[in-house]
Amino acid sequence: MHGPHRAGQEDSLSFPRKVPMKASQFLVSTLKEAPADAEIVSHKLMMRAGMIKKLGAGIYNYMPMGLRVIRKVEAIVREEMNRAGAVELTMPVVQPAELWEETGRFAKMGPELLRIKDRHDRDFVIQPTSEEVVTDIARQEIKSYKQLPKNLYQIQTKFRDERRPRFGLMRGREFIMKDAYSFDRDQTSAKASYQVMALAYRKIFDRFGLRYRAVAADSGAIGGDLSEEFQVIAATGEDAIVYCPQSEYAANIEKAEALAPQQPRPAAAQALQKVATPGKSTCADVAELLGLPLNRTVKSIVLATDEITDKEQVGKTRIWLLLLRGDHDMNEVKVGKLPGLDVGYRFATEAEIVAHFGSKPGYLGPVGLKQPVGIIADREVAVMADWVCGANAADFHLTGVNWGRDLPEPDLVADLRNVVAGDLSPDGRGELAIERGIEVGHVFYLGTKYSKAMNATFLDENGKPQFMEMGCYGIGITRLPAAAIEQNHDDKGIIWPDAIAPFTVVICPINPDRSSEVKAASDKLYAELLAAGVDVILDDRGERPGAMFADWELIGVPHRVTIGDRTLKEGKVEYQHRRDAAATPVALTEVATLIQAKLGV
Repeated sequence: MHGPHRAGQEDSLSFPRKVPMKASQFLVSTLKEAPADAEIVSHKLMMRAGMIKKLGAGIYNYMPMGLRVIRKVEAIVREEMNRAGAVELTMPVVQPAELWEETGRFAKMGPELLRIKDRHDRDFVIQPTSEEVVTDIARQEIKSYKQLPKNLYQIQTKFRDERRPRFGLMRGREFIMKDAYSFDRDQTSAKASYQVMALAYRKIFDRFGLRYRAVAADSGAIGGDLSEEFQVIAATGEDAIVYCPQSEYAANIEKAEALAPQQPRPAAAQALQKVATPGKSTCADVAELLGLPLNRTVKSIVLATDEITDKEQVGKTRIWLLLLRGDHDMNEVKVGKLPGLDVGYRFATEAEIVAHFGSKPGYLGPVGLKQPVGIIADREVAVMADWVCGANAADFHLTGVNWGRDLPEPDLVADLRNVVAGDLSPDGRGELAIERGIEVGHVFYLGTKYSKAMNATFLDENGKPQFMEMGCYGIGITRLPAAAIEQNHDDKGIIWPDAIAPFTVVICPINPDRSSEVKAASDKLYAELLAAGVDVILDDRGERPGAMFADWELIGVPHRVTIGDRTLKEGKVEYQHRRDAAATPVALTEVATLIQAKLGV
């Protein structure tokens, strides 16, 4: 197993840690208040700590303090990718549209793909990712099975023209990403390459010093189970992560299966009744009016699919009614994989709803339809008895609804919903819990999607051409520092893990201009730590102690040594970790050794 990483083991491409740096030479540019457009903690603190500076919507200058963090993230990623056998290259930010037209993505991708023209009116894109370009390289360079496997990666600027860029580096338009692409001779080899990357990612995220989960993710149109997201745990995370505290099971909310209930459907015990529910169009309102728990109600979601027959080129629309328990939410990814809906669905229009149900939304149900629809019931709904749903008449609902007696059995029973805390884990080893996370990495088996579209083949042992099997692997280099801050901060500012802090140690001399002893001790400790390979900065700006401490607490440097006349007279200095409530007196002669021990140097 990969052991702890020690300073001095970096390869030649790593972050230079022994470069002398004093605060007066550096650009320390902190702010007391965050700009008004900074919405989340990481955005506010990165702006206030002088790590980023906004240039335009979703476009930021990486200031010196922030760039040091980014470079450390890159160095860790680069070292582990190289150790895993990946080979680094760089692909252009501006790419010819012809390659994107080969895969159909030039037309299919939405406005997030920034399309531009050059002076000759030729189309180009600003790359959001590089599958096309790397596949083009592979089809030119890889001729034989003897050249496989290969894994090519880059750390490069990307651009996605987000409709509403927000949250600083969390959802910007321009960002830095590590994207890697594996090429293999067959599925077995491709899966082995995937596992190598999945392990490398765990080593990378372990080294960052962040709490994270590797979760099973939906693999979209590719199918299969080889897709994992790496999520940094944070209360402010956009993604819901499902996990079982009693086992290793973890998945994102789109992927997590809601198991079918174990108990059989109870027998009907109530008569069907139409009850007045004036103005009550939601399950929650109806349940409150009737004095029933929300899980006795059933919500109706009406979808439509549009198919065009090849011969007639005539649109054929089919309407579908999905039934979920009132306290559950539809999972759009699961629904998109159902037979009949896997061609692509949309929400039905009000006119379509009225034509099929005879009522406007809010009072819909599966009993007494005007026209037939495909009825799909969630697994939970399929075993319910005496339930409540809309009566297909404004201001009315039905109670005591039962399958078989009041309406036919559903056309299909399927897992339609997001899991909730307390559901049984799909691995049968406990109940599910849910926490929030921020996606910062993804490993994904692609198969032959791009190699077939671009005719990227190699010759096998028999001299026959075969399509290369591919995988792709991404890490959000500039997103990761923002995620780290969301996980690690307090009311004073950022608290960086050692591995990615802009500086690991700051020396804060008190009034060095008035005390030659303080200045000499500070300079000596600074030189000693530098010589030991510690990433240290000496604050020689002459700031007042309160302002100086506030700056470094905001910036989040994890280890601080304060040198002042009062303690120095006793041969001591003060050491404080950024998470410590108070400083600890330490002998001046021992503080360098203490810090090196804490850093594992």
